[in-house]
Amino acid sequence: MNFGRLWGNLLVPKLEHLDWLEDTGERRTSACGREIEVWELNPEENETVLSAWAAHFRQHYISDEHLPIMVDGTGLSKAEYLRQTLLPDRTQTPGPSLRSGDFGEILIADYVEYVLGYWCPRELRYQERWNRNDSTKGCDVIGFKFFADGQTNPNDELFVFETKSGMSASAANRLQDAITDSDKDKLREAMSLNALKQKFVQRGAMDDASRVQRFQDMADRPFRRINGAAAILDEVVYGETDLNAADASAHYNAANLKLIVIKGPSLMALIHALYERAADEA
Repeated sequence: MNFGRLWGNLLVPKLEHLDWLEDTGERRTSACGREIEVWELNPEENETVLSAWAAHFRQHYISDEHLPIMVDGTGLSKAEYLRQTLLPDRTQTPGPSLRSGDFGEILIADYVEYVLGYWCPRELRYQERWNRNDSTKGCDVIGFKFFADGQTNPNDELFVFETKSGMSASAANRLQDAITDSDKDKLREAMSLNALKQKFVQRGAMDDASRVQRFQDMADRPFRRINGAAAILDEVVYGETDLNAADASAHYNAANLKLIVIKGPSLMALIHALYERAADEA
């Protein structure tokens, strides 16, 4: 069960939909001998939880506080504004693949923050988009963990996760794709941290900017760097994927690389349903 998480002295309420995300206990072994955790997402027909999940999802793209302001003057309803301006398109390419990609990133961010206990700021990644049907560049998910908040400690952790979603049959091994792209995070990390810090500075969130800054110079301020590669797969795709063939031996941080697969039934239908609720219930 997920009972929320502590940030400083503040208890952040749990996300009810994470009760549907469970560790199966199954462990696979990659071609290079690394453990692959297998988790399962099993949503239920619970209107309250689904509505809260959709609201959480929508708030990655725009805050409920700012939505009325942005809608004002457009001649659109909130739902129309969200569908036409912010949310990836349901049918027009590459909208559907962007929806599934965002879903995977947000789910892994929830996992990193509420299950593993990292600070995982991510709304700025989606709220700064200029084109609703264009993905955001940089590292997919970044988490920070502090041994003691407000102090620098070599046990502080930076967790950078690469995610790949697979919702339809494909010859691609999405876990391998995540591992391969995770290796590129060695180059993207500095730029992603700089972009995140800059966004906090622009919003006047200087404390948060300082927390990001703590991880910008590993040589002078050592910390632990952990990488992750995740595949979020429809259960049909999961059944067709040879997870054991995934190979992370060439990864630059192979000694500190976490591999995880999340499977679930009819995930694309769930994704579309969440986007529709996110708009309709705004």
